[in-house]
Amino acid sequence: MGLVQFIREWRELYRFKALPEKSRSIVFYAEDAATWKHLHPIIQNLEECFGGKVCYITSSPHDPILEQQGSQIEAFYVGAGSARTVLFLSLRADLMVMTMPDFGHFHIKRSKYPVHYVYVFHSLVSTHMIYRPRAFDNFDSILCVGPHHMAEIRATESAYGLKPKELVEAGYGLLDSIISSGINSGPTEAHSEDAPASQAKRVLIAPSWGPDALLEICGRELVEQLLGAGHHVTVRPHPMTMRLNPKLLKELRNLFGDRPNFALELRLASQGTVSDSDVMISDWSGAALEYAFGLEHPVLYIDVPRKVNNPEYQRIDCVPIEVALRSEIGVVVAPNQLQEVPYWIEVLCSDPSAWRERIRDLRQRWVYNVGSSGAVGASYITELSAKSSSVEVTSAGEN
Repeated sequence: MGLVQFIREWRELYRFKALPEKSRSIVFYAEDAATWKHLHPIIQNLEECFGGKVCYITSSPHDPILEQQGSQIEAFYVGAGSARTVLFLSLRADLMVMTMPDFGHFHIKRSKYPVHYVYVFHSLVSTHMIYRPRAFDNFDSILCVGPHHMAEIRATESAYGLKPKELVEAGYGLLDSIISSGINSGPTEAHSEDAPASQAKRVLIAPSWGPDALLEICGRELVEQLLGAGHHVTVRPHPMTMRLNPKLLKELRNLFGDRPNFALELRLASQGTVSDSDVMISDWSGAALEYAFGLEHPVLYIDVPRKVNNPEYQRIDCVPIEVALRSEIGVVVAPNQLQEVPYWIEVLCSDPSAWRERIRDLRQRWVYNVGSSGAVGASYITELSAKSSSVEVTSAGEN
C-alpha cells in the first residue's frame, strides 16, 4: 500500500466519524466493487422511504458508488487495512448492512458499541455447504432469498444452540435487476422457436473456482467437444481463477485463441456474453442459478466434486438448493462423458418456451418477492432504524 492511499483511507475514516450520529444511522459496507450490484436495489428504494442520509463504506477504490453519490448517499473509501479494522471496532450506528459472510470470525469484528448487523445474500446458493461453518452466526438479521435460507438457518440455530436471528422474507436484488433489464424478454436467434435444431448455439462456460472446479478438471476437453460440434464458445472464468490460476487461462488462450468461435471473457463487468448466450455450462457456481432464474435459460452441469467448505454441512437436514435444482433447471453430465455434451446442448435448446415456463414456476417457489426485493429490504431497514432511534430516545429520557 502506498503512502498516499494509506493517508486517504484514514482521512476518510475520520470524515465518517465526524458525521453527526443521525447522519450515520444506516451504514452499508462493501468489501469490493461487485457488492454494489447486490446493495443497490435496497439503497435505491431507501432513497424513497428513508428521510435521512445513508452511508456507504467501501474497501474498493474502484467502487462505482464513489463516482455516483446522490444527495442522500455519502460514500467513504477506507480500504482493507488498518483503517477498516478500526472503523468496525469503533462503529457507532443504528445498523450496518453487508454481504460479507464469516463476519466476526477473523480480524473484522463487531463494534464495541451496540450495532444491529444485517446480512444481504450475494448468491442464491444454500448457507450450509458452500459457505464456511457458522458463516452467519454474528448477524442479528438476515434478508433471506427464499424458503431454503429460512429452513437452513433455523436448522443451524437448532443444531448448534444459537440465539434465533430475525429472518426476513426478502428475495434477491440482483435477480430482480437481471429480470427488469429486459435481457430475458426474448430468445436469441439461435434460441428462437423457429431456429433449426442443429444450428450453432452460443455456449457460455461459467464455472466456480478451485482445484476441483470445471475448468481445472476438464476445461480443455469440454471446449474441444463444443468447438468440434460447431458451437460458439465463451469461457468466463471466476475472478478467483483469474487471480490464482492464470496459467490455466493462458493455456486455453494458446490452444483455442485463434479459433473464430472461441472467446475468453475476462472483463466480468460486462453482461453481454451472458445475456447473448443460449445455454450455460457450469459446475457448483451460484451464477448458474442466477443465469437460469434471470434469463430463463437452462444450464448444463458438469458433475465435478461438490464444492464443500463446511465439512459438517450434513448435520443440517436440508438438501442444498444447488444440489436440489440441478436436474430441475437443466441436465447433469459426468466429466468422463463429455462426448455427450453436444447432444445435450441440442436437447436443452430445442424447446425454449417449455424451459421458460418451467423455470418461472421454480423461481416463484424458491425466491421471495420476485421483482420487489429491494422495496422489501428497504422497508425492513427503515423500520429497524426507526425502532433503534426510538429506543435511544427512550433511554435518553430515562437517564
